[in-house]
Amino acid sequence: MKVKRDLVIKEFIEQSIFRLNESMGMIRICVAELSQEELWKKPNESLNSVANLLLHLNGNITQYAISSLGETEDIRERDLEFSTTGPFDVMVLLETLGATMLKAKTIIENTTTEQLLKKRKVQGFDLSGIGIIVHVVEHLSYHTGQIAFWVKQLKNKDLRLYGDIDLSIKNQD
Repeated sequence: MKVKRDLVIKEFIEQSIFRLNESMGMIRICVAELSQEELWKKPNESLNSVANLLLHLNGNITQYAISSLGETEDIRERDLEFSTTGPFDVMVLLETLGATMLKAKTIIENTTTEQLLKKRKVQGFDLSGIGIIVHVVEHLSYHTGQIAFWVKQLKNKDLRLYGDIDLSIKNQD
């Protein structure tokens, strides 16, 4: 039974890391299409710029994966993620998010079963370590979709986020 549980946990962590890497790759493709001005452009006042979303993702991943799951001090200043108007170079934003992702993935990969089950209060929510990982994956994916939509809107172009993979292939056993 323990061996099977260990395999399930290993598979959960591997799939989570896969999805984090997938989203980060998509973000890099999207951001490569934008000028410095477009990076900070907001579709309207109720929406965020791509740069603000990158700052927000960095803060959120730091708070959830690094601080909570990694059991370090929570130093996030969430309001700054949305009020900042630049100018930060796009490469600096991507490098910062990339470094945060690397640290978060290392923490996730080294999380023990006890840490996965331990309940914590994060941003007002009661979450287990598994809940934290699910949040980080889905939150990154959610904002990756927003970034892709905004870049497609600006550029009117297929971003080929999946490269040359034929996404019309039917499921196979």
